[in-house]
Amino acid sequence: MQLEYERVAEWLKKASALLNLEQKSQLHQNVISICNYLINPSFRIAVFGPFNHGKSTLLNAILGNRTLPIDLIPTTGAAITVKYGTDVQTRIVLVDGTEIYRSGTEVLQQFAILDGNRQMRKDVASIEVFCPHPFLETGVEFIDLPGTNDREEQDNLVREQLLNADLVIQLLDARKLMTLGERENLRDWLLDRGIKTVIFVANFMNLLELEEQKQVQNRLLFVAESFRAELPPGFSNLYRVDALPALRARLKADVAEANSSGLVAFETALQNIVGILQQNRGIVRLPRVEAIAIQIQLLLKAKIDPLANEVKSFVDKQNTKIEIKEKAVNLIKQGFATSISELRDWLTLTNLLRKYQADGAIALAENNFKSWENTLKKDLNQLQLATGKWLDQAYDFFQAERPEDLFIPFPSEPQITLPPKPTNINDLSEPGSIAVGGGIGWLLGGPVGAAVVGSISYLLNKNIQEQEEKSANESYHQQVAKLCIAATEDYLSRFSSQGLAILAAYEQKAEKVIYLEVSQEPLEITNKREELEHLQNTFNDLLQELEKVKIPVSYQPYQQIPKSKTINNRYSPQPEKVKDSPQTKENTAKNTQTKAESSRQQVSPPPKTSASPRPEEVEAKFYNWELDEEIARMKVEMQSPGSQTSKQQNTTPKNQASNPPKTQAQNDKITRAYSILELQPNASLTELKQAYRTLVKKWHPDLFVGKPELQKQAQEKMHLVNEAYAILIEN
Repeated sequence: MQLEYERVAEWLKKASALLNLEQKSQLHQNVISICNYLINPSFRIAVFGPFNHGKSTLLNAILGNRTLPIDLIPTTGAAITVKYGTDVQTRIVLVDGTEIYRSGTEVLQQFAILDGNRQMRKDVASIEVFCPHPFLETGVEFIDLPGTNDREEQDNLVREQLLNADLVIQLLDARKLMTLGERENLRDWLLDRGIKTVIFVANFMNLLELEEQKQVQNRLLFVAESFRAELPPGFSNLYRVDALPALRARLKADVAEANSSGLVAFETALQNIVGILQQNRGIVRLPRVEAIAIQIQLLLKAKIDPLANEVKSFVDKQNTKIEIKEKAVNLIKQGFATSISELRDWLTLTNLLRKYQADGAIALAENNFKSWENTLKKDLNQLQLATGKWLDQAYDFFQAERPEDLFIPFPSEPQITLPPKPTNINDLSEPGSIAVGGGIGWLLGGPVGAAVVGSISYLLNKNIQEQEEKSANESYHQQVAKLCIAATEDYLSRFSSQGLAILAAYEQKAEKVIYLEVSQEPLEITNKREELEHLQNTFNDLLQELEKVKIPVSYQPYQQIPKSKTINNRYSPQPEKVKDSPQTKENTAKNTQTKAESSRQQVSPPPKTSASPRPEEVEAKFYNWELDEEIARMKVEMQSPGSQTSKQQNTTPKNQASNPPKTQAQNDKITRAYSILELQPNASLTELKQAYRTLVKKWHPDLFVGKPELQKQAQEKMHLVNEAYAILIEN
């Protein structure tokens, strides 16, 4: 158990050091005293009381040896520890570390009494007297304390030494029993600090008249009964010893006088009490250790809790920001991946040939290639803008590297070398030679030009790849048509190859933009976290050591506050497509349609009809709007990072800002808006958004193309829905 006590003392000292207690503060002195007490294996008995109560005389009577003339010291000015030794010796340790050994006790006259001004010597650190007494040989030490109620300096010394005592003998003067000062000392110096192993000894009873002795005895019994000393069962906490007669009796070896002075009865009880308490010193020590530990724990918590709140508040705010940004990263990645996928599909040579080769070859034959190329540029530009929009969003949101614009250049215009013209150019009998009508200025002009355009349409519809090699009787305009077709294919092939390479490089650059970098913890917070962890670890270790010695603890160990979350958010050049998203459904439908139409090439895309758009197209439009709207909302949330994302999502629109009172007209508009969106008043933002989504998908005007009456009704309905949504979002 001694080892456990030593560890408790070690952690009490560490905790005290962390609190930066002033060296002269009472708590610091108490900690030093209690720690010295815990590591001392001896059983210490302190004699405590005001000046001139006979403390030194009583001790000398107990020791009973003229070679220890403690009674000759007129006024004790230092705490004198009496220990077992084979010879009577005195050891004095000075503040500077000097040790003075002397045989006998005469040296005490120089170092252990008050000076003429009743001041203690400042240079004395400790005084020990060694004496060959059988009671001391059992591991007992006596502490002769300076008298109290004289000077503050002596009182402070007494307070410290009392914490080092396993048993306190409080000496009372029967002539002035339990003064106000003594009662205060009993409460403040003993009871409040967990020192409850106290024996009261009344001195000077022999100086009172018999009737007075009876009255004093009754008062002493009341004092003893009101103080619940924690002594072994069967032992009283009140004794009478006439110190000076007892000392004289002991020096004369007068047994009868020693008995009548009360010394023998007191010595017998004292030795029995000490023998029992020595077997279980935890009963004595732990209450006063607990009293000090409670103070230390309270002060540690007073430092830990505000610091923990500050660190946790920072971490919570940081995590909220990260959660918002992380969600934005995922949304932007998703939108960017979809746009990149669409652009990559568009740049695939097969798709370019299917969609643009026929018109390009005809435009080349008609000397109108630039106009056709402008159409191609327009389609590309829309796809490029859709892709760049996500990087602009990322830059705006994360303030990372400025995204470069995606630029895919076009190859140079094809140059065709015409074969020599045949002598007869009026033979237009080939199939498809007049598929395109007149009225257009052609490369070759006249009927031959028309025949070339017709041959382009014919050859592509018949799949030119399956045609036999050029035959000797192949017509001139078929030769020119094949040249136009081949030149356009080469042009689109170069455009596709270069575009896909640029797009791949662009995806790699996007990694630097669509990237959430979690900033390092500020140095100030890091320093506070380290200080906090040190305090918490010390607090937890002290709790653990207190539990080992069976001291009850009122607190739970502190848990370390985790650092802000980290994320792995790098953009993958070929991200996995989000399952079942509206955009994915649209792409799947388009690819399916492309495969179905690949066997029947068209000269040019058929004109748009008034047929209603597919539901998935409307879903895709709304899906893109959702991404943009969600990112915009998260930007607003970033303006108040202290609030939790989940709370913001479930906050009603009216409560998101502190607005002035609304007029009755405004309240009526809000009530009507809820009704239009088919919502209950004060619906949450999430419910508002879901209702708007549902109504858009139900009443989008594009769903009623070709049905004028229904489309007009849908437009009116959407106007009301949009207006209601705007009102509730603003309020």
